[in-house]
Amino acid sequence: MDALSGSVERITFYNDENGYTVLRLAPDRANLPAAGRDGLITVTGNLPELAPGEHLKLEGEWTQHPKHGAQFNAQRIEQTRPATLEGLRRYLASGLLRGIGPKLADRIIERFGIETLDIIENQPQRLRDVPDIGPKRSKQILAAWEEQKQVKEIMLFLHTHGVTTNLAIKIYKQYGEQSLATVQENPYQLARDIYGVGFITADKIARALGLPAEHPTRIEAGLMHMLEDQAGEGHTFVPHLALMEQCATLLGVAPALVEPAFASLQAANLVVPASIPLPEEPAPAANNVIYLARYYYAEVGVANRLAELAAALPGRLADIPALFTPLDADLSAEQQAAIHTTLGQPVSILTGGPGTGKTTALKALIATVEAAGKRYALVSPTGRAAKRLSEATGRPASTIHRLLDFSPTRGFIHNDENPLPLDLLVVDEVSMLDILLANSLFKALEPGTHVLLVGDVDQLPSVGAGDVLRDLIASQQLPITRLSTIFRQAADSNIIYNAHRINQGETPEFPKDSQDFFRFPADTPEQAANWVVELVTERIPERFHLDPLTEVQVLAPMYRGPAGITLLNERLQTTLNPVSALKPERRLFGTLFRKGDKVMQIRNDYEKQVFNGDIGRLRDISTDDHLVVVEYEGRGVEYAFNEADQLVLAYAISVHKSQGSEFTAVVLPLLTQHYMMLQRNLLYTAITRARRLCVLVSNPKTLAIAVKNNPVANRWTGLDWRLKQPR
Repeated sequence: MDALSGSVERITFYNDENGYTVLRLAPDRANLPAAGRDGLITVTGNLPELAPGEHLKLEGEWTQHPKHGAQFNAQRIEQTRPATLEGLRRYLASGLLRGIGPKLADRIIERFGIETLDIIENQPQRLRDVPDIGPKRSKQILAAWEEQKQVKEIMLFLHTHGVTTNLAIKIYKQYGEQSLATVQENPYQLARDIYGVGFITADKIARALGLPAEHPTRIEAGLMHMLEDQAGEGHTFVPHLALMEQCATLLGVAPALVEPAFASLQAANLVVPASIPLPEEPAPAANNVIYLARYYYAEVGVANRLAELAAALPGRLADIPALFTPLDADLSAEQQAAIHTTLGQPVSILTGGPGTGKTTALKALIATVEAAGKRYALVSPTGRAAKRLSEATGRPASTIHRLLDFSPTRGFIHNDENPLPLDLLVVDEVSMLDILLANSLFKALEPGTHVLLVGDVDQLPSVGAGDVLRDLIASQQLPITRLSTIFRQAADSNIIYNAHRINQGETPEFPKDSQDFFRFPADTPEQAANWVVELVTERIPERFHLDPLTEVQVLAPMYRGPAGITLLNERLQTTLNPVSALKPERRLFGTLFRKGDKVMQIRNDYEKQVFNGDIGRLRDISTDDHLVVVEYEGRGVEYAFNEADQLVLAYAISVHKSQGSEFTAVVLPLLTQHYMMLQRNLLYTAITRARRLCVLVSNPKTLAIAVKNNPVANRWTGLDWRLKQPR
């Protein structure tokens, strides 16, 4: 390979996803033929994150780009310290070290000169001699220095295997000084321990290190990967034979090698075999399905706890008279039945579509319980759903996580050993409740506590594994009240009217005099995307006087394509939050974040107390401190740059992520190109997210396909069967 050395003048492009870099290098040797008029050379390659001023020794090959001319494609890299004061200044001012910005870099170099990096390395206490560096900032700089040293060592090993700088930082934070040893001894451990490192990446590293394809560690990791992947699709278990065959195919090994790996995982209590009836089996075969252990114990736990709660008669509300006088005489017979059932039965279900009076029944129930002096709580799976529940009932409501009170060291504070002091728990939006969270919640309830589970079974199932509400209803082991009457006020809404039409298999109608339900025609993704942008940024704000950032939400079925979530977010960001010198921005994990952006959290972070689906506004990006600050309901939450993979732009979000939320206005592009997602429950869920205005961008054919496609839930879950088993 050819060799090249020099100092980084500037970074032209850097991709966080794969480390692909384009930089301009000032070579050590003058008058190189490949240098431009400015004497600089273009270097490309998948490299660790670099900073201007760094000195590099590179190995690679010269290439000729048809447009940009001669370039050096780097295959190997050795990073050395800046050799000049100017290089040192640019290196420190680049933002590579948290806590040092351009002004502070100048002051540090003015104080220590060319010895600056030696001072930071060997005499960090002397940083206190620089004005504006106190104990806290000095400690921050030293920690950042140690981290970047370790990360560079890791990156020298990992960057050729497709591991990004951000993931290398996560590896270092997880394992510290043991990072390289862990990666080399068992790369598959990364997939278990670190969010963002998947089996494919770990397997690539392992194979590069020479691990044989038939190695038991690889096969065990492959099995775990496939089970985790299926859990991501909503399944709590996978049929045994199918899993063995698919795993052998994925890994390219003989099927006979997979069973011993499964036995090893079972011995470590990472997986659990079970006997569950499958559709093609008249009776459960022995160990015909496989669970990840946490889903097995959660499913068994929910079934056992619900049976225990339901059998605890009389419950704590038994002393409330069956016909308590505060019940509103205007309540329908269905609503009164729901209240009486809740008071008389320890566990019950209330279900019904929009406009059928679930909230009215809840308010009457709460008034009854309050009048009797009973203790109660209202919860929903997400923050937005809890806020909506609170607004609808006029009573405090919280997320399940906050009710159970999570501690980073102890987990949920409320559990079977420290139950919730309640007489009644009302759980709203139960269609969103996955099996793991359901288990944590029900464990925290003492027998005698009444539980009312409220939800719309026709909506999409939970994002997490399980199908709790549908399984509970299908089991027929709990009393269920179904509200079916649409009240007059709700009947005047075309949103609610069409939601029920869709639920009954009828296409929506668009009356000419409608004030809340519209369709704009689109046959191609490009047409749909143009309509969406125009509707959100111009038409809806002008006609309905709604704020496009806070009151209008775009929902879409898929991420890819011109009318997909990714590109719609980019176009809406450009229009609603354009580039400005006053708005710092940073590309992280492939997404360009800009101050003022509408963003969403996409996984639970208990330490930050933000949860999957929370939407906020990006209030600041600090290059000096490597921080992004997002405001949620008036509370600022800090993310290190390498934690930004928890965030996505939220100008457009998926219909699944919108569950439990209500938006003033919803815009929904729906196209035949979305054929994989054209389902009745998806369309129904999207429409019922709109409170005042719903605009579809579609054509009649596409809507008809979605309405007619009403597949039976095909998640592999065992809760329904377990609830029916004798105890």
